[in-house]
Amino acid sequence: MAIFLILAPYGAFTFLMLMTSATISVFVASATCLATVAIDVVRGRSLKILAMGSALLFAAIGLHLALFDPALGTLGVKLLVDIGIFVISLGSMLVRRPFTLQYAVESVPAETAAMPGFLYANYVITGAWTAAALLMAAANLVLLYVPGLPLWSSLAVAFAARNSAIYFTKWYPEYRQIKYGAPASPMSNSR
Repeated sequence: MAIFLILAPYGAFTFLMLMTSATISVFVASATCLATVAIDVVRGRSLKILAMGSALLFAAIGLHLALFDPALGTLGVKLLVDIGIFVISLGSMLVRRPFTLQYAVESVPAETAAMPGFLYANYVITGAWTAAALLMAAANLVLLYVPGLPLWSSLAVAFAARNSAIYFTKWYPEYRQIKYGAPASPMSNSR
């Protein structure tokens, strides 16, 4: 459930980019981010760096499209989103609060969150998501500057990068539990 809520805004954005304008897509994605924030608030959970940062990112891109550059192409918008997610993810690690940590602390017992390897595991998992965002941005950048490449190549990279990050997010805590005997589950379990 947690991963579904985390990825819902990006799924809405991706789906709507196929069906409607980029402006509508990013504003709906921003509203979806705010809905996930509201769900967290109603459940008594903290505001998340990723959800709030993404809401602001999508809204800023939407305002840019509406006010300054309505002709910005689909690839340009996707590139901006991927770069924004990369910056949010990397920035969360640079300020020593990997974005997965907020989800993790709320989904594991306090004893687990206090374990020494818990923070490290969250850095590793956030790093996987940062790498995925970088790969998606690179694929869109290549497609933007090499227009002869088929669109599916960028979609394949995005699909593989995102699904690899999801798989890693689920696999890594289990691996740490087996190796070290202590769970470090950032997002696989939710209360």
